[in-house]
Amino acid sequence: MRSFTGIVAGAAVLALSPVAGLAALAGTAMVGARPGVFTGTGLAVFASLFFLGLLLCVPRPGPAWGRWLRAALILAMEAAVVWQVAGATLTPPPVPVAAGPPVAGQREWRLATGSRLAYVRVAPKRVARPEPVVFLSGGAGVADVATDPAFYRRLAADGYEVYVYDQVGTGRSARLPDPAAYGLGRDVTDLEQVRQAIGARRLNLVARGGGARLAAAYLSAHPDGVARAVLASPAGLDEVRTASLLDDGPPGPRLLAVYTLLRVEPAAAHAFAGDAELDARTAATSGSGDDTPAPCPPPPPLPASPRTASLPAAADGSGGYASLVERPSPPGLREGLARVTAPVLVVKGPCDGESWSAATDVRRAIPGSGFAYAEGRAAYLGTVRAFLAGRAVPPYEAAAPPPGYLGPW
Repeated sequence: MRSFTGIVAGAAVLALSPVAGLAALAGTAMVGARPGVFTGTGLAVFASLFFLGLLLCVPRPGPAWGRWLRAALILAMEAAVVWQVAGATLTPPPVPVAAGPPVAGQREWRLATGSRLAYVRVAPKRVARPEPVVFLSGGAGVADVATDPAFYRRLAADGYEVYVYDQVGTGRSARLPDPAAYGLGRDVTDLEQVRQAIGARRLNLVARGGGARLAAAYLSAHPDGVARAVLASPAGLDEVRTASLLDDGPPGPRLLAVYTLLRVEPAAAHAFAGDAELDARTAATSGSGDDTPAPCPPPPPLPASPRTASLPAAADGSGGYASLVERPSPPGLREGLARVTAPVLVVKGPCDGESWSAATDVRRAIPGSGFAYAEGRAAYLGTVRAFLAGRAVPPYEAAAPPPGYLGPW
């Protein structure tokens, strides 16, 4: 009975040892310790409790030779496990994707906020429209400049100056030293700085998904800075969903350490695992940067220029830390949207990843906004061109989705 109790207690201690190690790592990081100190502390606490758990799990034999054998067995197990955990925690994985080369026409805005944003300007043959078009990507961590200009070049044919940029911390834009500095408020301020850098009194905003949420926040904060806005498959106004490091199967010790540090001390997470490592980890789930609602199944990608066709995925779409921080809605978001007078069009497609209810909520939050349903990219582009030009867009007036809708409700 005593042996059974010891085994149960030992198993409990073994199970708690990684939790205690992570807690020690986080606590030490919160007091300002360097990465070598907080990782060493976390590993020491883990090793100590793991050793105690092994002592409790392995009964103490009576003969002297048995006690020596037990000690050797416990020490060997302790050394093997701690060696593996320490190696997996302290050794950064190889970064398989290097930063991509600049895309054709890439430039950089250096804003007063401290953000450095990569952008591409698509110029018309003759500027015939006073308000330029600015595109906002499909979500935090999703980049634009490598893919969107090829598609939205068609708007330049209508006489618009078209700007496509990577939000701070994504794609080819600069990263920030403290992940806690990313957020919806920062993105809104950057967008206002972009308007000033362009020298435009008002912008035409075309946005999708999380980018539509940014557009809504900008509308609320700077209603006089928007001429017209297209919000395609918008994310919910109160959505704070982020990418996750834990979605691709059981996480290893290093990933658990990054995840824990990011929740309690983002600057320590950045010091422990740099931007290149996190960009590579989030590249697979960050998206393509194509801001057009796609039918189901997705169609082939739009043609890219020879210079951008071979760009690696992480360089085009990754956001690293920018995609992992929460982006709560700024105070007064809905109150500001209720005062918006600029024309706004909400667009949904048959399978765009965001819920129908989110689009309905956005439409209700902005008085006088229109609602359209566009099946496929050609219909979507036609809808955008018509709305920006002030032409009538066929409205979708039913409360429920049409029969062909395959997205979430």
